[in-house]
Amino acid sequence: MEKKKILIVEDEAKIARFLELELKYEGYEIEIANNGRDGLEKGKSPDVDVIILDLMLPGLSGIEVCRRLRQTSDVPIIMLTAKDDISDKVTGLDIGADDYMTKPFAVEELLARIRVLLKRTVNKTKTDSSIMEIGKLKLSKNNYKVEYDNENIDLTKKEFELLEFLMINKNIVLTREKILDKVWGYDYFGDTNIIDVYIRYLRSKIDQKYNINLIETVRGVGYIIRN
Repeated sequence: MEKKKILIVEDEAKIARFLELELKYEGYEIEIANNGRDGLEKGKSPDVDVIILDLMLPGLSGIEVCRRLRQTSDVPIIMLTAKDDISDKVTGLDIGADDYMTKPFAVEELLARIRVLLKRTVNKTKTDSSIMEIGKLKLSKNNYKVEYDNENIDLTKKEFELLEFLMINKNIVLTREKILDKVWGYDYFGDTNIIDVYIRYLRSKIDQKYNINLIETVRGVGYIIRN
């Protein structure tokens, strides 16, 4: 079985070496970049399966590296940072990161999240041209396009994925825990208020803009979109 390749973009040598040893022990092939520009170049390689990307980097920030990679690549990205603020998490996820971990962290948790991302990549359909519609709202999976009454709605990657999951499960009440597990792709260890943040984003761009009540709150449970 071919080894999966993980790129570690981390300027702290001790952390990079620790991650390298742990991941090699788990059977992964490892490459290291110790600044943002090298990380961007190495991250463009098609043989990289997962990127572990520090937020604070010399040369080019982790946010900018992620933003530029997302212009051409869907490689799974886990962002690492010493900051523990929901605004940093939202920023990282908005520009395309798949996951987010705050230092210090347990290596077992990191390994679990890597496995989830790799499994998600394997299970991801190669081509999905399906279109979902609820009323005047239309979501096209194949080109990440959302429209309301033929007017384009500009959504971030996570906003799109959240809306897609809600539409797939229309008429079903979804708990915050289930949304985190399915949209973010791992068992979330912490506050679920990030879901409420993204629901507010969607409502501001859809419900409030078009004066509709698309996303309903089920008090004490979660959220639902009704057909």
